[in-house]
Amino acid sequence: MLSGSLILFLLPLAYSPGPGNMFFAAVGAQSGLRASWPASAGYHLATFVVTALTGMGFEAVARLSPEAFRLLGIAGAVYMLCLAGKFLIAGVFQTEAARVVPSFRNGAALLVLNPKAYVIIALMFSQFLPDGAGLSWVLVVTTIFTLNNLVAFTVWTMLGQVLSRLFRTGGQARLVNGMFAAALALTAVRGLAT
Repeated sequence: MLSGSLILFLLPLAYSPGPGNMFFAAVGAQSGLRASWPASAGYHLATFVVTALTGMGFEAVARLSPEAFRLLGIAGAVYMLCLAGKFLIAGVFQTEAARVVPSFRNGAALLVLNPKAYVIIALMFSQFLPDGAGLSWVLVVTTIFTLNNLVAFTVWTMLGQVLSRLFRTGGQARLVNGMFAAALALTAVRGLAT
C-alpha cells in the first residue's frame, strides 16, 4: 500500500538530523514543546502548501535550474547560521528574557529556505506519485508527508526539552545551546558544501 511504503521511505529522512530537526530540538531546549507550536504550525502549513504545489507541477523542484537551487541552498544556509547565532547567545534556559520563542513566520521561512525539504519532496513524488494520478493522490502523499514531519519534529522538540531539564545551570545551559548552535551551523555549512 502507498502509505506504508511512503512512511518507510520517509522515516530515515524525517528523523535524521537536518535543519528542521535541529531547529526544533533547539527550540525545545530553549522554550519547551508548547512554545514550539507557532513555528511548527508555520513550518507544517508551508510544508503542505509547497508539497502540494510541487506535486501538482507548479513549483516542481526538478524544474529549477542548478543555479536557482544553489541560491536557495545558500539562502537556507545563511538563515540557519542566523538561527545558530540566536541559540548560541540565548543564555540560561530558565531566564525568560533570554528564551528564543520562534514565530509562525520563522517556521514557514525555515521550510521555504530548507533545500533538504525540496530534495525529499522531489524524490518522494518521483517514487510515489504515478503518472496521471491526479489531485487526490497528490493530496494523500502531501498529507502523509506533512503529518510524518510533524511527528518527527515533535519528537526532536521533546528531546531538546529533556536535554534542557538535565542541564539547568548556566554553564550547562550554555553547553547545550552551543551544541545546538553547532549542529545548526554544521548543517548550514554542509548545505553550502554540496
